[in-house]
Amino acid sequence: MNEIFPAFDSLNRKLSLGFHLVNTFPNCFSFHSVNQKDANTRITYHNKLDNIYKNSLISQNTVLIISNTSIKNNITISVLHICREQDIIAKTIHHTINVTSTKAKLFAIKCSINFVTQMQDIAHIVVITDAIPVAKHIFDISIHPYQLHSITISNDLKSFFDRSSSNSISF
Repeated sequence: MNEIFPAFDSLNRKLSLGFHLVNTFPNCFSFHSVNQKDANTRITYHNKLDNIYKNSLISQNTVLIISNTSIKNNITISVLHICREQDIIAKTIHHTINVTSTKAKLFAIKCSINFVTQMQDIAHIVVITDAIPVAKHIFDISIHPYQLHSITISNDLKSFFDRSSSNSISF
């Protein structure tokens, strides 16, 4: 045990193999990337998004998170919409200066997942974002600059998955 830095021991446990979401809950999350280079693929993908949205409207235990982040003139703007059935339950806009796009996108995902995982009757979270490579950092067990955000999100998702083995998140 590290007596000088007790928080370091806690961090070490959270980074250990048994704690990783990919090891503990491998079937609870999924990523759906798309190659939008040709028109037919784009149309198919947009139809899939429409179906996901329509299905989330009729499912009481599904929450839809729509996230978008952009940078203009060194100001990062993140916009989040969190929807359940036909209601927007939260809308958040974050403005930040001198932050990388990756960090801002991961921060937006972190905020929304933290909000949604506090809701007790949710079984499925759908995150629609243009930042799938960024979202994959959540489950990246290697050392990377966004690891503190990843650990926070992992803690929230671990609690969410622990509540029920049928709980899931899709990106």
